[in-house]
Amino acid sequence: MQLEYFHMIDRIVDLNVDEKKIVVEAQVPKESTIFEGHFPGYPLMPGVLLIESMAQASGWLQLGVFKFERMPILAAVKEAKVRGSVFPGDLMSIEASLAHEGSGYAMTEAKIRVGGKLRANSTLTFTLIPFPNADMRRYMDAIAKRVGFPQQADSP
Repeated sequence: MQLEYFHMIDRIVDLNVDEKKIVVEAQVPKESTIFEGHFPGYPLMPGVLLIESMAQASGWLQLGVFKFERMPILAAVKEAKVRGSVFPGDLMSIEASLAHEGSGYAMTEAKIRVGGKLRANSTLTFTLIPFPNADMRRYMDAIAKRVGFPQQADSP
C-alpha cells in the first residue's frame, strides 16, 4: 500500500469474472504521515481510506469483468459502515462482488476483514466511462502488472 499515491491495493488474490467476485490484499504501512494526525499516540486507518480501499478493489473487479473496456469512477457510497479499527501493520483482505450493472453504472458490495474479522463494508456505485486517453490506459496497465492482475482477464 502506498498511501501517498492512493495505491491502496497490494495484490489481487483471486479474481473470478464468472462469479463477478474479487479478493485483494492491502498491507497497511506501519508508518505514514497520515498516522501523525490520525491520531497522535493511537494511529488508525481513516475510514475514508477504508472506503477508498473497497472502491479500488471494486474497480479492479469491474476492470476484469468488463475486460478493461470501461473505467469505473466512484459515484456514490451507500451504507458504509466501519465496524472495527484498522491499525498500522494490519493486513486487510478486501472482497467485492458485482451486484448490478446497466445504463453506464455498476454497483458493488464490498467488505474489509482483518484476521478474519469484519472491519468495514459498503455498497458502492460507479460510473463506467471509456478510458479518457492512452496515457491513463498505460498507467492502469502498469498498475495491473504491479498488483498481479490476471493477464487473461484484461484481453478483449
